[in-house]
Formats: sequence, C-alpha cells, structure tokens
Amino acid sequence: MGVTFSSIWARLFMRKETKVLILGLDNAGKSTILYRITMGTVVPSLSPTVGSNHEIHDYKGVRFGLIDIGGQTALRSSWGQYFIGTEAIILVIDSSDVNRLGLAKTELQRLIRDESLQTSLLLVLANKQDLPLSQGRLTPAQVSDALNLTDLREREWQIMGCSALTGEGLMEGMDWLVGKLISR
Repeated sequence: MGVTFSSIWARLFMRKETKVLILGLDNAGKSTILYRITMGTVVPSLSPTVGSNHEIHDYKGVRFGLIDIGGQTALRSSWGQYFIGTEAIILVIDSSDVNRLGLAKTELQRLIRDESLQTSLLLVLANKQDLPLSQGRLTPAQVSDALNLTDLREREWQIMGCSALTGEGLMEGMDWLVGKLISR
C-alpha cells in the first residue's frame, strides 16, 4: 500500500525537469525570450549575457529547466558543456540580421552534429517579427530556407515566427515543445 501511494504521489507532484537550451548568436533576443516566457514581461535594460541564465518554468504539465547561454563568439565554444541531458534546443535567430545568417547556420550545423544532442528537439524561433519587412526582416519561411531546415530529416524540428518584445509566437512554440515531449 505504501509503495502504491508513493508511486501515485511521485507521478502527481514530482515532475522531472526537462532541460532546454536557449541558444543563438549574440543580440538575437535569447534572454528577452527567456524572461518573456517565464515572467510574462520584458525585463528592461538587459545587458549581454556573459555565461548563462537559468529559470524553471512549469507550463502545461511540463517542468522546463530553461538555460539561456550567451551567444558572443568567445562564449559559443563553451556551449558544449551544457549539452548532456538536453531534451530540446530553442535556437533564436534574429530575423533582421541577414548578414549573420550564414554564421547562425554554421552554429546550427555544429549543434545537430553533436552526439549529445542527437535526440534533442529543435525549435527555431525567427525572432523580431515585429520589425517591418521594409527594414530587411526575413519571414520564418525565408529563415528556414537560409538555414536549410528542410534538410534535417533525422530530427524533429519546428520554426516559429515570434517577437520577444510582444510575446507573439512564443507560447505557440512552447505548445509545440510540450506536445512533442508528452508524446515521447
């Protein structure tokens, strides 16, 4: 009887934390997205992340351990120390930074080749969709093409347009993650 009660108690109240890395180049909006998801608001005057930010967020029955890691050139080489046990990657792309899409693609290729991330889900957030197209912002479909996402046949992935500032598209991305994680 005690074992049965313990098992039911554990399933109801003890949730395993799902490790999710929020990665991308510097100034893509990773920290703003982290705090928009976890706090529902934009944190004013965020400075570039040196190291990482870690927040726990319960969403639709899943306990997320969200880790936002700095995207400056010097920090990207340290991303690998966070890879083990990662169930999902949120790759944040600055849709208005067309000149660095090639670099973002190179980093994506490095991520998908890493053995520790072979089974990790991939959610690509094409951020800054609140900017006008006239300012050179790309649509999510254009970002997908630039990153060759359709070539990723061995991985579950999704791309969503979003705005870290308004929150548009973020919860739809989280819904996709929850659906995939629950179905596993």
